[in-house]
Amino acid sequence: MTSQASAEPSRRRVLREPGFAAFLIARLAAVFAMQIQAVVVAWQVYDITRDPLSLAWVGLAQFIPMLFLLLPAGDLVDRYSRKRILLLSWSGQALCSGMLLYLSLGEHEVGYYYLVLALFGCGRAFTGPTLQSLLPQIVPREQLARAIAVNSMIMKVAVIGGPLIGGVLYALGGSLAYAVCLGCFVIGILMLLPVPVLYAAKILPVTNTAWQRFTAGIRYIRSRPIILGAISLDLFAVLLGGVVALLPIYASDVLYVGPEGLGALRSAVAIGALLMGIYLSTRALTRHVGLVMFVAVAVFGVANLVFAFSSLFWVSFAAMLVAGAADMISVYVRTTLIQLATPDEMRGRVNAVNMLFIGSSNELGEFRAGTAAAWLGTVPAAVMGGAATLAVVVGWAWGFKPLRQVDRFSEVESGPRSA
Repeated sequence: MTSQASAEPSRRRVLREPGFAAFLIARLAAVFAMQIQAVVVAWQVYDITRDPLSLAWVGLAQFIPMLFLLLPAGDLVDRYSRKRILLLSWSGQALCSGMLLYLSLGEHEVGYYYLVLALFGCGRAFTGPTLQSLLPQIVPREQLARAIAVNSMIMKVAVIGGPLIGGVLYALGGSLAYAVCLGCFVIGILMLLPVPVLYAAKILPVTNTAWQRFTAGIRYIRSRPIILGAISLDLFAVLLGGVVALLPIYASDVLYVGPEGLGALRSAVAIGALLMGIYLSTRALTRHVGLVMFVAVAVFGVANLVFAFSSLFWVSFAAMLVAGAADMISVYVRTTLIQLATPDEMRGRVNAVNMLFIGSSNELGEFRAGTAAAWLGTVPAAVMGGAATLAVVVGWAWGFKPLRQVDRFSEVESGPRSA
């Protein structure tokens, strides 16, 4: 009873932090845009080509620019206004939504879609590390873990609603969906403008080379086995085991549920994550956080295996629900470990490396899934991915014992440190 009573005021306190609510609304609008666009562009490209390999190119087109831009982006995030960088990156992504709107109004080659997605990937290279690094400048350190849980929970509303809305909008017309994405980005920009940045550390003068600055995040992560283990566990689990890229094929050719069913399947992942996020925002993890992360990733792998073998929509939906809940635990633990273990003046570069790993797992994971489906078949590719995730869990539990033994988040807290 006491823990519930104390959790509720704590949650209200973080929501009352100046600018935090506006930041949540801004990010909510932008995530809505990204989720709607992800569903619509994947289905549209597959509809044009009817080739599973085309879904691989959708992921690769976005990942290649991120690969080259993330480390320089992290350096810029640590040296300039994070809020201004986020506004510029969202503006660029809004422009890409406008380009996709134009393409959807006429008959165009699929290559044009890949080109726009590459430009969108350039914007995402700056958006990812900026968002992760800006939150600790908006809320005080003692509220950060709670803010991360609330932020993750709220974002899942967009990840749930976005795919569902995207599926419905695509059935009504792809151009309408892209217009909604453009509007959401504009709302995000307008809501972010008045958000105050109250907890920014002093920007240190540049005393080293660009290459040394770009790679500082990599060196820092390598010096912290717990962070390296957490990031790489997520990388290989999703890279080898993710099935999101195969959802258009499952919806069309295995489950026969159409674009609306595709939106529901993508939303199932987010519904599970939202429910888990609500739980974590009221009862934050306090003990055995490392072990909990390993168990969550294992459950993620098992859920993907169930989805791979399923030919019933309700079973597939339930499997994606469980996978989303497990992934939410993993993301929460990883994000909190990184934020608490990294000094503010290095957050941009460390989060850039983290986003590079996330981008590798998501976009390269889509490429891996698409090519495997083209070569082996859709179901064997999904089965192979789920089994690989379980193998990764076993290997990382043996190779990163310090991560498995982390009991409390406070054990990894780091004070200010020079870059």
